[in-house]
Amino acid sequence: QVQLVESGGGLVQAGDSLRLSCAASGRTFSIHGMGWFRQAPGKAREFVAAIRWSGGMTYFADSVKGRFTISRDNAKNMVYLQMNSLKPEDTAVYYCAASIRTFLSGYRLTEYDYWGQGTQVTVSS
Repeated sequence: QVQLVESGGGLVQAGDSLRLSCAASGRTFSIHGMGWFRQAPGKAREFVAAIRWSGGMTYFADSVKGRFTISRDNAKNMVYLQMNSLKPEDTAVYYCAASIRTFLSGYRLTEYDYWGQGTQVTVSS
């Protein structure tokens, strides 16, 4: 089992920055990749960014490329999502996820085995 806890959400204005953190615990040695997804009210959960645990290759949704970065600290079992130039359309609950199976690109929800409880990000205009 892997447990994930997100933090760092909040209310910001358009153009501001936020950094989300995800702390992983449990069988972290089994993690192949981690990702961030978000879900706005009335919408499906969508991919935001992902990172391979080994090698650190990163993947981003087109909507956040150039504004968001994802990074990891393997020693601390932490993953971060740095969000810059935030827009009102970035408002959503953000979820951290971990994959213990073969990690491809991290775009699909089905690649992940464990999920955090989510953290709210609200961007006002």
